[in-house]
Amino acid sequence: MAGRGKLIAVIGDEDTCTGFLLGGIGELNKNRKPNFLVVEKDTSITEIEETFKSFLARNDIGIILINQFIAEMIRHAIDAHMQSIPAVLEIPSKEHPYDASKDSILRRDNRE
Repeated sequence: MAGRGKLIAVIGDEDTCTGFLLGGIGELNKNRKPNFLVVEKDTSITEIEETFKSFLARNDIGIILINQFIAEMIRHAIDAHMQSIPAVLEIPSKEHPYDASKDSILRRDNRE
């Protein structure tokens, strides 16, 4: 990755992913794996968690954006991630407003 920046990954609902993809964040790595997951009502929690863990393992991803209501589904996995890179940022969605009391980074900051 020398000389190249890192990617932003997104785990979100259709509107969130569409917005970021229109903004140009969509990429496929050398294994043809995308840097985003569109979570729909039939997406399993296992698939969300596996995608999150795969993003953590990729050395080309520097930030993971995840809708907060989706982060709640895999809170244990997000809370277990302690490295600063990739940074995991919880963002609101159109139907689910942001709640700072649920944000893992803010809760971690208040414990220290």
